[in-house]
Amino acid sequence: MNTTVNEANARLKVAISEAAQRLRNAMREATTGLIDRDHLAELMILAAVAQEHVLVIGPPGTAKSAVVRRVAQSLGGQYFEYLLGRFTEPAELFGPVNLNKLREGTVETDIAGMLPEAEIAFLDEVFLGSTAILNSLLGLLNERQFRRGHTRIRCPLRICVGAANDLPEDEGLAAFADRFLLHVFIDSVPDAKLEDLLEGGWQMNRRQVSTCADLASLDVLNRAGPLVDMNAIRSDLAQAIRQLRQANISLSDRRIVKAQQLIAAATVLAGRQIASKADLWPLIYVIPTAMGQRNAREILRDTLAHAQHPLLHAVVEVASQQPMARLGRLLETADQLLAETDAVNKVKPVEALLREIDANFDQSSLPDALQERRQQLMGLLEAN
Repeated sequence: MNTTVNEANARLKVAISEAAQRLRNAMREATTGLIDRDHLAELMILAAVAQEHVLVIGPPGTAKSAVVRRVAQSLGGQYFEYLLGRFTEPAELFGPVNLNKLREGTVETDIAGMLPEAEIAFLDEVFLGSTAILNSLLGLLNERQFRRGHTRIRCPLRICVGAANDLPEDEGLAAFADRFLLHVFIDSVPDAKLEDLLEGGWQMNRRQVSTCADLASLDVLNRAGPLVDMNAIRSDLAQAIRQLRQANISLSDRRIVKAQQLIAAATVLAGRQIASKADLWPLIYVIPTAMGQRNAREILRDTLAHAQHPLLHAVVEVASQQPMARLGRLLETADQLLAETDAVNKVKPVEALLREIDANFDQSSLPDALQERRQQLMGLLEAN
């Protein structure tokens, strides 16, 4: 009996690892050419595994729609995108009333190709929707159900990304914004990376995004999430919430409870079944305001010092902004440079990486895996 259980657990672990790696490949494919947007793509994957939604706040022209569209293309599945305005009609999102049924006295909606059939959705300027639209969206986001007239259907929606330039001040709209568990704030690419932005944008327009994963990979991880053992970090999570409350950063009970789903999703994507302190970083994105997130990083500095992830490098780094959060990216970059065959052109990138490693870790705090890569990189420089 124990042998059978062990074999089943081993198969599940392999399936989870393979699914997570396919999603990682999809994120890489989606963000090629996009500068400083990896964390948004990774946050979409985290949300999809946790079966939650993302609200993106940032100025126009910051590639919000490009990231969502490219992630959707790389994952496959039915995609729906719409830019809302003050005069957007519900039929533009949910479909028109079926006239044939209406003549028979039945009010049914023709949802073919519309939002209720979508598996991945992007709603730009989401707060401009009318009350009728937002009320219908609440049921679709919360319960994955669409109800209108005689139409009652279960929706296949995996993740909805809403976008806006700013958070709404209106209390009614703020309550709607709260239905997006993850909030992420993005800015224009900084001056220091303008050359990268220009080069990436030029290349991106000449390259089609290929499908690297499928929604079946999400299914595997969705099923694994509720099986995660959260006992080891529940006290740490509660203590982090207390620290935030003491600093007047309040979270609703609903957001606090749901934060566990994000932590479990991060654990699963890391290939583990027991959550640890390294997985507490999603709590930052549950905080609904940009100022609250900035303050929380400092308040939870000791807790976030443990943050790291083998696949979600960028989103952890943004959340924590501490050395250990950079470990995954540094290791991956080192492996890429060590695998390259063009010795001449990789001298400057190797030097830059070594400088970043030394800036983040001293000899006593340097992890063994990074110490090994550092020695190999030093050997490359000596050979050239």
